[in-house]
Amino acid sequence: MTRLQRLSVAMRAGPPAMLRKAMRAGSGGGQGSEEVVKDKIIQLLKRVAPEEKIVVEIPKEESLGDYSTNLAFVLAGQKKKPPLGIAQEIVKKLPETDFLEKIEVAPPGFINFYLKDEWLAERVGEILEQGEQFGSSKIGKGKKVLIEFISANPTGPLTVGNGRGGFFGDVLANVLEKAGYKTKREYYVNDRGGQIETLGASIIRAKIKDKKTKMQIQDQKLYQGEYIKKLAQKIKGGSLQTVGQRAAKIILSDIKKTVKKAEIEFNSWVLESSLIKNSLVEKVITQLKKRGLVYEKDGAVWFSSSKFGDDKDRVLKKQSGEFTYFAADAAYHLDKASRSDIMIDIWGADHHGDVSRILAIARVFGFEDKLKIILHQFAHIIQKGERARMSKRRGLYVTLDELIDEAGLDAVRFFFLTKSIDSHLDFDIEKAKEKSEQNPVYYIQYAYARCSSILRKFKTTISKSKTNPKSKIPNYKLLVHPAEISLIKHLIKFPDLVKETASDYQVQRLPFYAYDLANSFHNFYEKCKVLDEKNPDLTSARCSLIQATQVVLKNTLNLLGIKSPERM
Repeated sequence: MTRLQRLSVAMRAGPPAMLRKAMRAGSGGGQGSEEVVKDKIIQLLKRVAPEEKIVVEIPKEESLGDYSTNLAFVLAGQKKKPPLGIAQEIVKKLPETDFLEKIEVAPPGFINFYLKDEWLAERVGEILEQGEQFGSSKIGKGKKVLIEFISANPTGPLTVGNGRGGFFGDVLANVLEKAGYKTKREYYVNDRGGQIETLGASIIRAKIKDKKTKMQIQDQKLYQGEYIKKLAQKIKGGSLQTVGQRAAKIILSDIKKTVKKAEIEFNSWVLESSLIKNSLVEKVITQLKKRGLVYEKDGAVWFSSSKFGDDKDRVLKKQSGEFTYFAADAAYHLDKASRSDIMIDIWGADHHGDVSRILAIARVFGFEDKLKIILHQFAHIIQKGERARMSKRRGLYVTLDELIDEAGLDAVRFFFLTKSIDSHLDFDIEKAKEKSEQNPVYYIQYAYARCSSILRKFKTTISKSKTNPKSKIPNYKLLVHPAEISLIKHLIKFPDLVKETASDYQVQRLPFYAYDLANSFHNFYEKCKVLDEKNPDLTSARCSLIQATQVVLKNTLNLLGIKSPERM
């Protein structure tokens, strides 16, 4: 049997059979789906400092190791000794491991860890064995997480600003699911109150042709734009509330279409009006009364929210007898608290004034610890080097529909997720539309497509073999080239990434990780010949590495909600 024929047999067996054997053969002390590399190092250090909160990071410079810890600096303050000496003492006490090549102390006291190349190579088989489960964990312990996001009023189309919170919430939910949480996505609809009347007035004014009557309705307080004119043509006469409610239903229907276009799926849509209809708002006020936290003033019903950290007390029911938005929000949050272990609100930065009042309710009813409120900053559209002026009230804005149509969903998702949610975002349409390596989305997707292309060529080559002897396990120990080792190091960072993002919600790590991984793969491909008939064993190992890269790229892109194209 020729060496090429042996290679053919290995691939004919198919990845599952071949890799299950590889997993059993080389798994000794390896990384499972939950035990990430950082955890392994932390557990090692716990033997020396069991009571300390140990932080392990990846150094920016490769010469400083694969992982590093500042534990010696933490202990230096307690022991009144220089961190360098403490670091040296720690290293002496650490036992040998199967995954670390060496542990070094670097002045003024950092401890740097270097992984074994052979151990790293074995991780390729594990990645392939786990497939789409690679990076998954059980740290969420099945806890129920309810994420409420977008929740834009049904008074106009979804804008790019709504899209920013939408994509963030959707990806965060994906990450939490990957980390073992039971996650639900929810959209809260403010379908009543003053803004619905304003919407009605906006439509009625658009229908009026008499200039004198038209001037009696103030423009600056109304919604404007083409969508108002279209609604005016669809909706017949009625009161401000009636016209507004009819318009809100049409707009909500359009919002749902946009959400579908953005490939975001909500588990439930909760109407504010349903909270009143089901007496949930009245029940909240009754419970607050029992606690002695409600009083009447100027004919209105007030909540003593200032006693719980709010800057002032809040009205629950107006003099007219109508419930305020805050009263409905309070009822909604109490309801969410009963349905979840963790509740995450993702709001636009313009809702910062609502935070203190909702936290006051959370403190009264004891769910402050399970509530996390995240405020996202605005997104600005850059066209031809200049920011587009936007005002939703005046009808000057770019809708999310328009942006997706113009730049493509994958590009919009990626670029919207590259910045921390608490910083402003400039979205350059022209850059997002580029079909070149200058566009990071294209660059990442091209890496995935290139993996597919190489593996197709590999299968075509081996299909020509007519022999069919026993299967053969890829020899991962042959993966020793610096570019191969560097690529594997990038691959095994993924479980760490998922765990950390599930803990601190910094989803901007994901697009940057995807780009770095694609870059590492392209570098490997340029420096290492993959399909080599003269060296079938190395070819088999390298094709397995490419398969592993495909797995991790796809898992990352799936979290981002971005497609993984087989061809480009």
